[in-house]
Order: sequence, then structure tokens, then C-alpha cells
Amino acid sequence: MIRRVLFIIVVAAMTLAAPRAALACPVCFGDSNAPMAIATNSGIIFMLGIVGAVLCGFASFFIYLMRRAKRVAIQEGTAQC
Repeated sequence: MIRRVLFIIVVAAMTLAAPRAALACPVCFGDSNAPMAIATNSGIIFMLGIVGAVLCGFASFFIYLMRRAKRVAIQEGTAQC
């Protein structure tokens, strides 16, 4: 138990003692107009677009199910609204 606490303290001290430049990735630390930074930003925007498209797909599927259920209920004469 004491070894584990000592290990955690040593790791925390080493992390805090590291220079600030060692904690930054090359994209964050470097020029924001560098090709690597532009590519990273493009990748992030692309992944956000994919997530948005999937969420829109889920939403449209549930809207389709609600409309279909309402249409079936009207045809059977058991509509509540």
C-alpha cells in the first residue's frame, strides 16, 4: 500500500516537474497555420460531420416510425389524437 502511494507521488511530481513544452503536442505547440494543424482541424470537422449525420439518421428514423404508427392507428380507427 505504501509502495503504491509512493509511486503515485513520484509520478505526480515528475509530471509537474516536466517542462511545459513537453506537455504540448506538436500541433498545439507549433504554428496554427502549419499543414499538420490544418489537417488535424479538417479531420476533427470531418468526424463531427459524421457524428451529425448519424444523429440526423436516428432522428429521421424515429420520426418515420412515429408517422407510420399514427398512419396505422388512423387506418384502424384507434387514433388517440
